[in-house]
Amino acid sequence: MTVAELRTHVVAAPLHTPFVTAVRSTEVVESVLVQAVDGDGRSGWGEGVSTWRITGDSIAGIEAAVSGPLRDVVVGRDVDDLDALLRDVGSAIVGNTAAKAAVDGALHDLAAVRLGIPLPRLLGSAALDLPTDITLAADSPTAMATAAKARRGDGFDVLKIKVGDGGADDVTRVHAIRESAGKQAILRLDANQGWSPREAVRIIGTLEDAGLDIELVEQPVRAGDLDGLAFVTAHVQTPILADEAVSSARDLLEITRRRAADMVNIKLAKCGGLRAGRALLAVAEAAGVDVLIGSMMETHVGVGAAASLAAISGSPLVHDLDAAWWLRRSPVEGGPRYEQARLRFAAAPGLGISGLAP
Repeated sequence: MTVAELRTHVVAAPLHTPFVTAVRSTEVVESVLVQAVDGDGRSGWGEGVSTWRITGDSIAGIEAAVSGPLRDVVVGRDVDDLDALLRDVGSAIVGNTAAKAAVDGALHDLAAVRLGIPLPRLLGSAALDLPTDITLAADSPTAMATAAKARRGDGFDVLKIKVGDGGADDVTRVHAIRESAGKQAILRLDANQGWSPREAVRIIGTLEDAGLDIELVEQPVRAGDLDGLAFVTAHVQTPILADEAVSSARDLLEITRRRAADMVNIKLAKCGGLRAGRALLAVAEAAGVDVLIGSMMETHVGVGAAASLAAISGSPLVHDLDAAWWLRRSPVEGGPRYEQARLRFAAAPGLGISGLAP
């Protein structure tokens, strides 16, 4: 059976609360949903999100890549020859990792739908759900402490704190959140490249000296500054998680060679989809590096694909799968859903998506 069509749907999904980081403030998730349709009319869904500050991808660019070179290598091809098809998707165009991730996700989803099995099972996992952390968007210490208490009440044990836009405020924020969330909460920080290397060492050292028990710190310095990242990793005890600094197996190997980070964050929009994500998992396992699976600010489509990868990761970490929790409503019918601090896969083939929401 061949791929008959590759359709694109541009969606704008409002958030119920602004999502603020050291890099940007977001109130709407803008993305391109890709629908791969086979000759019998069955569909698979994938997502490419605009993250021009990280990957350089825009909505217009994703649409152009999907409707042009990626469609050319997909339409008319055998759906069941999945690996060869995905290999050609990966080499059809330079860069454009968000567009590749969208097509890759749609083809994986379609393959699972055709087999009548959930997407995680196609990848090799029988998981029905997964725990996720929850992000505390950057705000005043008081507001973030209030949010932390609310999220703990919702059942979340792992709180990801957005920092990086002010040293003194960052320390005050973490103190306030620890007091509000309690000693049992697991706190992790994400600076989104917001600190200099020496500033990162100073702030993390201050938090360590205060006994605030931080699980990890994500991407404390600029993505391209591997020397700076290695400096931070060597001078603090808290584990350092590389995010924006790793998009490919080559990046991961270089980070490992330099001992620039203790663990890495794999995101499909950075690496180009599930096929590339699985390759990164294999490299990380061979290198002895722990992984955390995350996503950009995406809808249930992209988060569902990321969660499917997380299900086979074997990582001891709680993954970062909360992006779609921020949406007022999903732009699609069906798909994974949040139940307190867990993301539950749909009890249906593929991602369980039946179409666009009305």
